[in-house]
Amino acid sequence: MSAQSTTVSVQETTKVKRARRAALAGFLGGTLEYYDFFIYTTAAALVFNHVFFAKGDPTVGLIQSFAIFGVGYIFRPLGAIIFGHLGDRIGRRNTLVATLVLMGGSTFLIGCLPTYDQIGWWAPLLLTLMRILQGLSAGGETAGASSLTLEESPVGRRAFYPSFTASGINAGMVLASLAFIPIAAMDPVARDTWGWRIPFLASFIVLIVAYLVRRKLDESAEFQKANVREVSHSKGHKVPLVVMLKTHPIPFLVVCLMSVQILINTFMQSFGLAFATQIGEVSAATMLWASVAGNAVAILTQPFLALLSDKIGRKKVFIPGLILSGGMVFFFFQAIAAHNVPMIFLTTILITGGSYAATNGLYTGWFAEQFNVRVRYTGLAVALQVGILIAGFSPAIGTALVGGNVNNWHIASLVVVVGVVIALIGAFLARETYRTPLKDLGNNMTNDTANESV
Repeated sequence: MSAQSTTVSVQETTKVKRARRAALAGFLGGTLEYYDFFIYTTAAALVFNHVFFAKGDPTVGLIQSFAIFGVGYIFRPLGAIIFGHLGDRIGRRNTLVATLVLMGGSTFLIGCLPTYDQIGWWAPLLLTLMRILQGLSAGGETAGASSLTLEESPVGRRAFYPSFTASGINAGMVLASLAFIPIAAMDPVARDTWGWRIPFLASFIVLIVAYLVRRKLDESAEFQKANVREVSHSKGHKVPLVVMLKTHPIPFLVVCLMSVQILINTFMQSFGLAFATQIGEVSAATMLWASVAGNAVAILTQPFLALLSDKIGRKKVFIPGLILSGGMVFFFFQAIAAHNVPMIFLTTILITGGSYAATNGLYTGWFAEQFNVRVRYTGLAVALQVGILIAGFSPAIGTALVGGNVNNWHIASLVVVVGVVIALIGAFLARETYRTPLKDLGNNMTNDTANESV
């Protein structure tokens, strides 16, 4: 073997090792972020309307609880702007450490909050503040992990390695559901008094593990090269958001539209749980175990679906997944209304681990590929959160539209269909990027444009 061949082989091995480390860090970070983010979802559906609000109409309390859930989504775009700016200016790694600590800390503090009976309206106000901090953190986490992993991935694996960030999100949902299964089975008085706090306080353990892994990450080589070029041609201070909107308006719009696909899972996880337990007659344990099953399957299927898109293209996997999700969601809600437990499990697994996995496993790579490296973190973060905003309020909207009547299950299904249609429009307009070289991703940015003083 020649010296040149040996050098190339060593470089490829190093590239794969870096990609694996980035994928692991993305997986663990996604697990923590969405364990934290979705234990609120579960608690909002099962407990918070009893704990943080005055006693009264349970449907009103549920809407209030879901409204605070939506507040986290309002602040996700702001978090995307803040952490996107930091990620594109000072680097991906340190920014991702900051998002991790912010999410873990705010979630731990939720577990320490006093209740409405103890401090009155201060209780929901403090809960709202913690949810705002969660939203700020979540706004920057997935985009940063996806950008870093994409830039570290070898040729032909740019969807595969970033998909582990998405699988980490599913793992977080599995942990959140598992954490609440024994809580849901507790005596209601004990559950509402102290039991619900345990999953929030336990997030500290996951935080420590993810922090230790993330601190050992290297900065993306692609970002470092771009940063060196930018500094050498710098003409003033740059705001990545302004540069991104000027240089990537169409990719930004397209990713905003495609990001609405996240409504599918958010609506099933949050509203589906409340619809089943507080409007229908399905037990919380049944719904939580179904969620565990679906998300556990997704952890395994998403990397394979992402790898398939590396072979045949992003659109050929993403678009069929959307269409199938929009169709099968009717069977999901009808099964809940009919109290058909086997069908609840089957539809949850087929959607979460099948059709939705085909979109969720791709977005971490495909959406990031729409942007140039110099504005990738900002572009992906802000577009993702603007598009996802509607998902945050979908549980409250669904609760209001269904009106406490289990026979209105088809109305709940139509909420998901609207989200699917919006995402489909974006998917048809998006660039097919699976064969595009890493250096050519996104719109071309000249030094004059990228370094414009703003």
